Amino acid sequence: MLGAHLRRLREESGISRSDAGWAIRGSESKISRLELGRVGFKVRDVDDLLTLYKVDDQAERDRLLDLAKEANNPGWWQRWDDVTPSWFHSYLGLEMAAELIRTFELQFVPGLLQTPDYARAVVQLGRDRPLPEIEVERLVALRTGRQQVLTRKRSARLWAVIDEAVLRRPIGGTQVFRAQLEYLLEASQRHNVTLQIIPFSRGGYTATGGAFSILRFGEADLPDVVYIEHLTSAVYLDKREDLDEYVVTMDSLAITALRPRQTEELLREAIKALD
Repeated sequence: MLGAHLRRLREESGISRSDAGWAIRGSESKISRLELGRVGFKVRDVDDLLTLYKVDDQAERDRLLDLAKEANNPGWWQRWDDVTPSWFHSYLGLEMAAELIRTFELQFVPGLLQTPDYARAVVQLGRDRPLPEIEVERLVALRTGRQQVLTRKRSARLWAVIDEAVLRRPIGGTQVFRAQLEYLLEASQRHNVTLQIIPFSRGGYTATGGAFSILRFGEADLPDVVYIEHLTSAVYLDKREDLDEYVVTMDSLAITALRPRQTEELLREAIKALD
């Protein structure tokens, strides 16, 4: 939020990122990272930028400086810094701040809808050697902790579109997977969760490139963010042309997918098939 405010103030002042960087003894790339909320804020830097942007209203200056102090407070998820990659930390903060999370998955149940046992199986996939049990449990605790975004007082909305392949891949074994599908069915009936499945019968569709999420925030100054995770890193997109492309793609996926009521029927069929 603070980064978005600073970007708006800079643009209204007609000041380049390069000149803003010079004013705080930094570079153009530092201003870019600050405006995207990718790095911590020094209160002194924010104060200098507000002076450069001629923000004379003391109440507004105090509000933005308070935001700078708050932005540097560690999130609850930072207790897991030692078991999560640094590029994932930004996503955790964005997820907790989001008002609407739209996600598309090809292979796994979305993290916000995973049961602990299913999550345990997922975190062990693709590894040369099994993770120590204590590390697995910490990763599972992080994943279940993230789910509070759907149950807190001002809960976020989740709109998930998943490929039917997710329902046919019994990760964790039959018993674990049945419990996961039953939980999906239960979660899909919550007021703030919309779940849609794209069945095999619909053939091909857009977004075959992979999974992605779009996060929307309650603050008008904050742009949507597209999150795309790779094997060893992640990409965060907030340029208008990128956002428009992904929103159109997500809308197309939702149109292609079964409606929520039909999705519940397919889930029941998948559970029955495990008997």
